[in-house]
Amino acid sequence: MKFINKYKSVNFNLRKKGHKIKYVILHYTAIKSDYKAIQHLIDKKNKVSSHFLINKKGKIFSLVDLKKRAWHAGKSFWKGDRDINSDSIGIELDNTGHYLNFEKYTKKQIDSLIKLLNFLKKKYDIDNLNFLGHSDISPYRKNDPGEKFPWKKLFKYNLGFLPYKLTEREYIKIKKKLNLNKNKSLNQKVIYMLSNIGYDISQIEENKKNFFLLIRAYQMHFRQKLVNGKLDKETLKMIVSHFNQTLTI
Repeated sequence: MKFINKYKSVNFNLRKKGHKIKYVILHYTAIKSDYKAIQHLIDKKNKVSSHFLINKKGKIFSLVDLKKRAWHAGKSFWKGDRDINSDSIGIELDNTGHYLNFEKYTKKQIDSLIKLLNFLKKKYDIDNLNFLGHSDISPYRKNDPGEKFPWKKLFKYNLGFLPYKLTEREYIKIKKKLNLNKNKSLNQKVIYMLSNIGYDISQIEENKKNFFLLIRAYQMHFRQKLVNGKLDKETLKMIVSHFNQTLTI
């Protein structure tokens, strides 16, 4: 695997003491070309960076040393961790995203990503549950890498996590076994489960629209065929399965 070291970002600092690399966060650039995206990520005034950028031809650009803290996650949260930049590696994928054309990710791009993720997983012993999208760690403000990102393909290569699809009988059995508080509303139960999976639920009460954004973020990663922010039965079954599996892993 070859890294291109032609461009280097000045936007980084030291990882905070006591933090170790345990997450990989995937982004799309939302910029028209790989060259413009790289220029944006290395420009001091933008105060943003990532460790890697992979363009549509599958070329991997190394922009920040892995030992350093790149500035890609912003205000984010996962499983109680709030300084995700200190705990993670950020990878940008050359794609215009929801803001422009949101084209499909190319085969060469994803093939290179899989090689890179395998390298990082082995080097840092990264758990499959910790390959995440920017929308997972910042569900109320970010959409990347979006519903066109092939999480299922990564899962086939033992990279990332997808919930086991439940039958109706299994769904009823697990719901009964979990014994969630009967006095809570369905939405409250879902919020509780998503919190245990890792999502930030701190902004739900202050803005009811944020429940929609939270469900939408979950769907963009785990139920991509219909991303509408609505808690339909298929999404609910997937969350129940996901919650149950994280309790037993």
